[in-house]
Amino acid sequence: MKSLVPQHNPPRPGYRGGPPGADADNPARITATSGAAAAMQPQQVYDFSSDENSHKWRGLFVQALRKVQLQVHPNLCAQEDALQHIEELILQLLSMLCVAQPRSVQDVEERVQKTFPHPIDKWAIADAQSAIEKRRRRTPLLLPVDKIHPLLKEVLGYKIDYHVSLYIAAVLEYISADILKLAGNYVGNIRHYEISQQDIKVSMCADKVLMDMFDQDEDIGLVSQCTEEPSSSGELTYDDLVRLEIAEERQYLREIDLILKVFRHHFLCNNNIFTAQDVEVIFSNILDIHELTVKLLGLIEDAVEMTADGSPHPLVGSCFEDLAEEQAFDPYETLSQDILSRQFHEHFSSLMAKPTVGLYFQSIAEGFKEAVQYVLPQLMMVPVYHCLHYFELLQQLQERSEDEDDRECLKQAITALLNLQCSVERIYTKHLPRRKPGEPMYRLYSRQVRSKQLAIKRMNEIQKSIDGWEGKDIGQCCSEFILEGALLRAGAKHERHNFLFDGLMISCKANQSSRLPGSGSGAEFRLKEKFVLRKVRIVDREDTAEQKHAFELVSKDENCAVFCTRSAEEKGAWMAALVTLQYRSTLDRMLDTVLQHEEQAQPLRLPAPDLYRFAVQDSEENIVFEDRVQSKTGIPIIKAGTVVKLIERLTYHMYADPNFVRTFLTTYRSFCKPKELLGLLIDRIEIPEPEPTDADKQALWNGDQPMAAELQRFRREYVQPVQLRVLNVFRQWVEHHFYDFESDPELRCRLEEYITGITQLRGKSMRKWVESINKIIKRKMQTQSNGISHNITFESPPPPIEWHICRLGQTDTFDLMTLHPIEIARQLTLLESELYRAVRPSELVGSVWTKEDKEKNSPNLLRMIRHTTNLTLWFEKCIVEAENLDERVAVFTRVIEILQVFQELNNFNGVLEVVSAINSVPVYRLDHTFEAVPERKKRILEEAVELSQDHFKKYLAKLKSINPPCVPFFGIYLTNILKTEEGNPDFLKRHGKELINFSKRRKVAEITGEIQQYQNQPYCLKVEQDIKRFFENLNPMGCMTEKDFSDYLFNKSQEIEPRHCKQPPRFPRKTLYTLKSPGIRPVRTSVSGTLKCHPVPLEREPPHKITFRSIAETEPESTASTMSVPTSPNTPTPPQSACSDISSVFIEHDLSYGGSSSLLSHFLPPGGNTIFAPVQIPPPKLHSVSCGHLHHLGEEPMKPPPLPPRRKETFSEAKLSSRSHSPPAIPEAAPPSPQDPASHPRLQRPE
Repeated sequence: MKSLVPQHNPPRPGYRGGPPGADADNPARITATSGAAAAMQPQQVYDFSSDENSHKWRGLFVQALRKVQLQVHPNLCAQEDALQHIEELILQLLSMLCVAQPRSVQDVEERVQKTFPHPIDKWAIADAQSAIEKRRRRTPLLLPVDKIHPLLKEVLGYKIDYHVSLYIAAVLEYISADILKLAGNYVGNIRHYEISQQDIKVSMCADKVLMDMFDQDEDIGLVSQCTEEPSSSGELTYDDLVRLEIAEERQYLREIDLILKVFRHHFLCNNNIFTAQDVEVIFSNILDIHELTVKLLGLIEDAVEMTADGSPHPLVGSCFEDLAEEQAFDPYETLSQDILSRQFHEHFSSLMAKPTVGLYFQSIAEGFKEAVQYVLPQLMMVPVYHCLHYFELLQQLQERSEDEDDRECLKQAITALLNLQCSVERIYTKHLPRRKPGEPMYRLYSRQVRSKQLAIKRMNEIQKSIDGWEGKDIGQCCSEFILEGALLRAGAKHERHNFLFDGLMISCKANQSSRLPGSGSGAEFRLKEKFVLRKVRIVDREDTAEQKHAFELVSKDENCAVFCTRSAEEKGAWMAALVTLQYRSTLDRMLDTVLQHEEQAQPLRLPAPDLYRFAVQDSEENIVFEDRVQSKTGIPIIKAGTVVKLIERLTYHMYADPNFVRTFLTTYRSFCKPKELLGLLIDRIEIPEPEPTDADKQALWNGDQPMAAELQRFRREYVQPVQLRVLNVFRQWVEHHFYDFESDPELRCRLEEYITGITQLRGKSMRKWVESINKIIKRKMQTQSNGISHNITFESPPPPIEWHICRLGQTDTFDLMTLHPIEIARQLTLLESELYRAVRPSELVGSVWTKEDKEKNSPNLLRMIRHTTNLTLWFEKCIVEAENLDERVAVFTRVIEILQVFQELNNFNGVLEVVSAINSVPVYRLDHTFEAVPERKKRILEEAVELSQDHFKKYLAKLKSINPPCVPFFGIYLTNILKTEEGNPDFLKRHGKELINFSKRRKVAEITGEIQQYQNQPYCLKVEQDIKRFFENLNPMGCMTEKDFSDYLFNKSQEIEPRHCKQPPRFPRKTLYTLKSPGIRPVRTSVSGTLKCHPVPLEREPPHKITFRSIAETEPESTASTMSVPTSPNTPTPPQSACSDISSVFIEHDLSYGGSSSLLSHFLPPGGNTIFAPVQIPPPKLHSVSCGHLHHLGEEPMKPPPLPPRRKETFSEAKLSSRSHSPPAIPEAAPPSPQDPASHPRLQRPE
């Protein structure tokens, strides 16, 4: 038998077979596949699965197999169980190879020829021979030959030459690569990115060659393992259509490649048999179709890559419109006329009837004659079907497009193709019979990505129609329905109705009993025979007087079944389907071999590095990659590189990397200025053509064009992708980082001038992308000048403004106690959300907010920090300036109510502002005030403080569990960025050269990305301009310095509650209005729950968790006059500087001693105009854990962010217990244990 590839040299003598006597019962030992029954076997078979031996081999190949997988499918990854399964398979092959006790390379080669099925034996031998030759050129295999070689001595019982081990390893590596290649193709077809063990089994089940090799009888359910496409159960969206069309075009392009590079190639190779007219008649203008398909696929992929963020979906209408206006689809009309004409069929039939033609194709490969005779004509029909598919696709895209310009482009394309559509449909209906509804058209590759559910449904219907069905369901061994029709079974009296699937052929007889009235069976057919296609061989039968239009199915035990069709056309259809199923995987391997050889023979020629610096080869001196790759795309992850290499990968010609583009544009300012980046991108897009070699120059001198094809490929595969990706970087730059151009008009003018020049020089191909960039620039400039904002529509109207004592317009009376606590929290949340959403990633990268130009580089971040500080100080001031105890308790309680609403609105920044104010020294020491606060409010405060404990564990969990909108606590992000910046070097040294540490920038970008994910969703709340203006203009310090204000707050605190006082001094009330709170339940709502009308309720906690929402608002509150006062209040130590320091959410407290620490003292340079004063913390009343200082960030592992707030500790017990004792003013020893009931403080620091 001949293989489906050119034959290699005949096997060399030297086979040394061992005596028979193999134990075939052990499943871990494979002794044969096809033709292996006669193989010689050793007396003692090495058992790879035994306890003694398995540990030596288990995991030996896994890491090498992962490298093989990355070679054959660099954009995929493989699960561990998949690689372990392949390891088991190649160990079975190793066992089979060692059965013959080989002592030389020739022995292994002969064993492969005897036991491997055709044609994979020849390819494995060729690969192994190449490996031996490559070893002399220092190109090692991926499998660990050095580890396999000594183990083979154990397996065989004698020492063998290293070349034999190398040869065996090469064979195993080839087979593993073949399995992974097949599985990767299957995974790509079902839109997955990871190869699993089940994927290996499913793909092998559909491959006859591999199933023959491993002689597997297990039936794997193909369809049941495929996950459904997102929209396959309903109507496909525009985006789904485009995504599926790209997959369709790629498979279609592969079918055309098969026609050109496998079938047409062999016609062109023999001028003695085939004339130029033969090739032209059979293959028509298939080259023009190939060129059009490559161009269309490229345009659609470019359109998807350049999709704007604001676009509802990719806009591909212009792709079809441009080609339709150029009449690029007209070759389909010519091909349809040629392939469907009588001349084609007559010419092809007469050609195949020549004995020389049959012998020629038989000499090329086994089954190749049948593939040419039956598969090729059907393959030539595929472009006709695909052209008709385009017309349907354009209509579907037009109906689903949400973009007006795109709909117009699609309309123009449909109009331009109308004449072609009428012509092709007329030719098609004239020469072919009308196709039955649901009857599948011939395609070499399965279209299960579009119709998996339909395939399952169809197979289930067929199975239900067959009476007497036994065994596994059809869907468990087949993935698609191929063909059905009436066939005459030789030797049978009645005609059979046959169903052909990709794994089975089922022969049935019409069920006469089902047609009788009163018959119980509803089945239309009765099962007669089943044929597993991978276990049979298809044989074409010549016409005789007794049998015409016949073919034969021959099983492995030489039993045969002959079927006859009614006509030559019907036989052609059945044979085309059967031969395709028989040889599809082999034809695939042939095409892969041709494509690989073409790529190796004609590498892409690039300009000289001295003319184009982006053409320098990769090396460890200019770029370093991480060990892992991106999970879904398989794209390598850059660890470090020179700026030129980073720009090259930013606009790489082989693939697009949107993650890298996003990270680069966020972080590039830390190593490159905007003007430098623009200059580098312009240099990148100006690509010189490669210079001709001396041989090229000589050919040019002789009048030839040696570089024409290479230059065309260079422009198509290098220049065009690079230019497109540079434009994509420009678009992303102006869309997401336009502030670079706002601050530098010269930069914007240079960009606009350059891209306008590109359009003039390069014409229409770049015009639409340049126009999209210009539109973005125009929109951004208009927004900048006019302040245009997009109106946001919410599902429900915002709640009305809540008023308390003061009313609309009474701005002079606005204060903490006169405004409604709900509205204070709402307006502060709106303001803080606005400030949070305004912070740009560029204000964070490189810790620029701590450096000299912080006002220029981080204006929005500093604005938010200042607001946070002012609000915290305002809360403190409101509390300590309330001299009367009743008023002070009311103010304190009102602040906690505001905290409650912050919680409801998911304003975590506001929550921690309140906690920070209450934990400040001037407020912290007000023991009598704390004792007078209702227990319910104390518990609410406890819960808020718990958010910051245990490295902000509860806060982070809550942040992940809630739905936006929200205002996260910014201090965490600042701390993490600062630690990342200080804990990682800016550059990595490789071979004496410094490379930009991009992994550091990626970590920072991940933090900024988390910030950005909460910046998109606004609050459904109404802005009250007067209240907003009141909080924007808060200035609690007035004209005081930070030191003076700190002294003022602390002195005021001592005045209202002197140290060691048993009863606070009495002060008259300053206010005449009522101190009773309006509550935090909106007035204009039903009584269906606390804060029911807030548009974004906080996610409810588990039932066992006590929260402020679980406490009834109607619980009676205790006033200051009725609260019992402890006889010996705890009093903090006064600051050594005689001034109280200002506390802020952004200040990190070191609770381990009484010194001061300011977060911004580390965020800002020495001598900078800090907006935070250092805070001095009183000595600890309870054992606590310090969060540490920021100046230790480079030395310590990641710690929680600034401000570890403190919480009240069981207020009722701590304050009201008669056993409570006052700690010393300045504790000299370690704080007492938290379990000591006599030492419970009011607030507990985070653990």
